Amino acid sequence: MAGVELSELAGALRPLFPEWAAELPPALEPLDDAKAARHRLFRALAELLRALHVKLLVVEDAHWADEVTLEFLLFLTSRQQSGGPNLLVTYRPEEVDDQSLLLRLSSRLPAGVTQLRVVLALLDQDQTASLVSSMLDGKPMSAEFSTFLHERTDGLPLAVEESVRLMCDRADLVFREGQWVRLSLSELQVPPTVRDSTRERVGRLSPVAQRILQALASLSEPSTEVTLTATADVSAEECQGAITEAVDAGMVVGDDLGRWRFRHMLAAAAVYEAIPLTERRILHLRAGRALEDLDRPPVAQLARHFREAGETERWMRYSEQAAQRALASGDHTAAVVLLDDLLSTADLSEPDTARIARTAAVAALGRKDSVDEVHGRIVRTLREVLASAGLTARQQAEIRNPFGRLLINLGEAQAALTELEQAVTDLDHDPVEAAKAMTFLGWAYAGPWPAATHLYWLERAAELAPKVDLAPDLLSLAGNRAAALLMLGEEAAWDLVSTLPTDGTTSAERFDVARINANIGTGALVWGRYPEAAHHLTVALGLAESEQASRLRYNVLLELANLDWFSGRWEGLAARAMALAEADPDRPSIYRASIRLTARLAAAAGRRRVAEEQFQLVLDEAARLGAVDDTMEAAAALARLWLADGDSDRALKITQQPIETVQTKGVWVWATDLAPARVAAHLAAGQVKQATDLTERFALGLRDRHAPAPQAALAACLADLATAAGDHDEAAVRWARTAEAWDALPRPYDALLARERQAEALLASDRGDAGQDLLTEIYEPLFRLGARGDADRVAQRLRDHGAEMPRLWRGGRRGYGDALSPRELEVVRGVVAGKTNREIARILTKSPATVDQQLRSAMRKLKVTSRTALAVAAVEAGVLAEESGPTDES
Repeated sequence: MAGVELSELAGALRPLFPEWAAELPPALEPLDDAKAARHRLFRALAELLRALHVKLLVVEDAHWADEVTLEFLLFLTSRQQSGGPNLLVTYRPEEVDDQSLLLRLSSRLPAGVTQLRVVLALLDQDQTASLVSSMLDGKPMSAEFSTFLHERTDGLPLAVEESVRLMCDRADLVFREGQWVRLSLSELQVPPTVRDSTRERVGRLSPVAQRILQALASLSEPSTEVTLTATADVSAEECQGAITEAVDAGMVVGDDLGRWRFRHMLAAAAVYEAIPLTERRILHLRAGRALEDLDRPPVAQLARHFREAGETERWMRYSEQAAQRALASGDHTAAVVLLDDLLSTADLSEPDTARIARTAAVAALGRKDSVDEVHGRIVRTLREVLASAGLTARQQAEIRNPFGRLLINLGEAQAALTELEQAVTDLDHDPVEAAKAMTFLGWAYAGPWPAATHLYWLERAAELAPKVDLAPDLLSLAGNRAAALLMLGEEAAWDLVSTLPTDGTTSAERFDVARINANIGTGALVWGRYPEAAHHLTVALGLAESEQASRLRYNVLLELANLDWFSGRWEGLAARAMALAEADPDRPSIYRASIRLTARLAAAAGRRRVAEEQFQLVLDEAARLGAVDDTMEAAAALARLWLADGDSDRALKITQQPIETVQTKGVWVWATDLAPARVAAHLAAGQVKQATDLTERFALGLRDRHAPAPQAALAACLADLATAAGDHDEAAVRWARTAEAWDALPRPYDALLARERQAEALLASDRGDAGQDLLTEIYEPLFRLGARGDADRVAQRLRDHGAEMPRLWRGGRRGYGDALSPRELEVVRGVVAGKTNREIARILTKSPATVDQQLRSAMRKLKVTSRTALAVAAVEAGVLAEESGPTDES
């Protein structure tokens, strides 16, 4: 205020701004006329604004302004021609009553005063997503989350912002697969600002209008006046008047069908939250009775109303009807949610509980979504149902059968077998379901049973096939049988596989064909028949995507990633594995497989500590859940890491239980990784006889089976035995055959490692030059593949023999050339990091001229003409990585 020139009139402002008393003129004499006093105050305020050179006065949320404030705005408007400030006023039309002076402000402008009215529309879904993204570090939100939030906020910016802040405060948002998603899309809490604003507006309405709004909030769907009248228990005339009042207040809107709804869903939620619980029950009971009288009763709404009203019988009846409609339309999730609510909340009789639990388990089994809170809830509920007393053996069996198959999908292998084994003895009355249960008992993924026991169940299932009439059931049984036989290592499985379709005529059939082909693709990977695996997995992926089966799609994408690992297509594989792990972290089998893949890559890259931790995690989780087939590779990988340290005792210990499982089950196609690691551990411990015996059992278990991967692993065992015997010439021959066997799959990484062992055998014989040549030959392919740890080991071996190391960066990716000096490498690192010459000079404490000279030299050696090309060539050729030395951590 200092230096602002004001007239004596500004003394009228002293009561308003006591903190400015020292700068304001003396107080004026009070006036007896209140109207005159107010006018004097307005003039004084206008003088102050002018003296402060205010050009634009902004008044936000003017719908909440008192009458005096609005009178002052009208006063300023009348004086704009004489130099008053411009006005920017924001308000919500629906909150302005008919008598408000704000309407005069926007409609009765003095002559010569112009206005620009800007009506802000609600945000559409894309704009909602953009707003939310701007609040969350500029990162995108998932389409599902975007749709959910837009539907529930109607695109009202304040509601969007406050809802997102509330979800952040409650840690309800996670960043997954490159986008923001909400942990639960089942409900949206009303932000306090929206709740308080809504309740204040409702409080201004008449009691009848408030009752109508409470009825409408309880109904939660667009409703007719007839339904509202019955729910609110008012007369038709009272309802009509109340609706008119609510419309004028901007609370509700109508549609062409004569139905009314809240303008904003969050407003409806705010009104509903304020209704006392006892009154809610009455409102829901009236709503349910009113909706029952409709020609086509909305069963899902009726289930909700009678649930909230405490009418269990009608709640159950309408929930089951709604669930059946949902299943018929393919919405298994809605069915599961409805039935789970009944089972976990209602007081049901044993027959009702048994019937509903079976339907819920079947519905959950048919869900195509990834594992989520819905799966978690229904699994807990079904376990509680099965643990309760009162169900007959037949009722329990009808629940355990689909429940056991659901547990298979969730990765709880041992628990699944337990449920299915208990179920199958009491399913004689239903040959189709009995055959399904028996077929799944034929899967060898868990349990201590030998292969003969699994085959027994598969044969029993086959005996029931003549009693199965429906083609979809026959297809499912045949596909499951084929996949089970593959996992048992039975050659006959391939004849059955050749008869299976690759497409279906209905959505359900296409989904089943996709599932079957995914399982066959997995089995083909175990056998090492990679072309067949690629074919079946590609078929499965196409069908899973067309049917929007996200859970199955994740399975297939992971198996395709495994195929790329085996086939030597490693580029971008680590990122894909982590993305899959993050996409479905609550599903144990997906998570284990993703971590196993990242562990393989870490081990090959020489990141020993990371690989060890991840393989141990996979092993522990597989053992905990009883997924014995998932313990094989992890145990073998840990054994190889420890053998590299010379710790044969630890390697033998970690492989003991898995090899016993293979021997007990007699499924030797599982031993591709395990058998060579176990044989190597025996030999390192000096246990030649045990190594020989294991190799012989391995060979016997693979007899008459066209299983390329296990056969190549057997060749590696025989080569290792020749090496231990000291017959270096024979060992070189056998390692060469092993490499050829791996190449035939193709499985290039294992082939290169076999050639490394071949080279070692040659070095140990009198053919050292040939051994060095072979090491030199495999160094670059290992490096290019991404097996940095193995490439470093080969390079060190060559140095030990005085061999000249190849350079991998001439002209970019391939060939040899003049080496970059250490100083040139430092400069190139700076370029790759995006530094300027001056920044590089400061970091390296060199002159800019020296940096420029070394940069030009590096560009000449790498045959490039720009900094960008230099950075690309250096990274692609691995120049920087090559010089950094071995690593042993993340």
